[in-house]
Amino acid sequence: MIIAYLLDMSGRISCSLAWTVAAVVMCVIGSDTQILAIQEHGDEYARADIERGVQLYDAFCSNCHGSEGDGVSDVNLKSSQFRRASTDQDLRRILTSGIPGTAMPPGNYTDPELVALVAYVRNMRDFDGGIVTLGDAGRGQAIFEGKGDCTSCHRIMGNGSRLAPDLSTIGAIRGAGALRASLLDPTGSMLPVNRPVRAVTRGGEVINGRRLNEDTYTIQILDEQERLLSLDKADLRELTVLTSSPMPSYEETLGEDELADVLAYLVSLKDVTRP
Repeated sequence: MIIAYLLDMSGRISCSLAWTVAAVVMCVIGSDTQILAIQEHGDEYARADIERGVQLYDAFCSNCHGSEGDGVSDVNLKSSQFRRASTDQDLRRILTSGIPGTAMPPGNYTDPELVALVAYVRNMRDFDGGIVTLGDAGRGQAIFEGKGDCTSCHRIMGNGSRLAPDLSTIGAIRGAGALRASLLDPTGSMLPVNRPVRAVTRGGEVINGRRLNEDTYTIQILDEQERLLSLDKADLRELTVLTSSPMPSYEETLGEDELADVLAYLVSLKDVTRP
């Protein structure tokens, strides 16, 4: 009907243009059909999307909503109890736009990430992949400062060493899963920015430490004595970024309950003012 109408317009529109418009119309119709199909099968989610959603939820959502999805009052994601969402589209909108006037921030997610997050939230109750369990933050702090001896390298709110990265706001940066991986496999989980460096001067002095800043001509290092050194690259005969973490693994040192307690403490460190 659309094509016939266009062809009858006394030459005011070409046949080729008519077919183009018709193709666009068919594309729109096809898109609507696809959207309808998605809505009709909204309870079917790919396992891969759900598993990816676990990782994203752990990194961006678990600190507030908790591992079981019940960390926010009157909201239980695991039981599909929401305040403002009833459809997948509602969830996507909230994830991208946040909720003004609440602690729910807007998120900069790609479409595949949104699909994955929604898939996991919709399947939290039945998914058997699990998510990291958190223990008691108070006990975790005691382990962190005592048995774990973590303050010999890390600093939190002015307490501890500067040899390793400051963890005062680590809970706002990394999720429980990523933190657990760091505790069990420090080298495999080490971020490139945290890799230690080894510098050798022309005179043969070896300097190991943490790179704080670097430009074309200089590098600033906090060495093993916590001295801040600024080195001219022209004065170095070797500058190497190391791939092994100096942090020990706690896989054999801490039990599962102790790990859960330390993780609870670390993820709580997300809204502090450093001295």
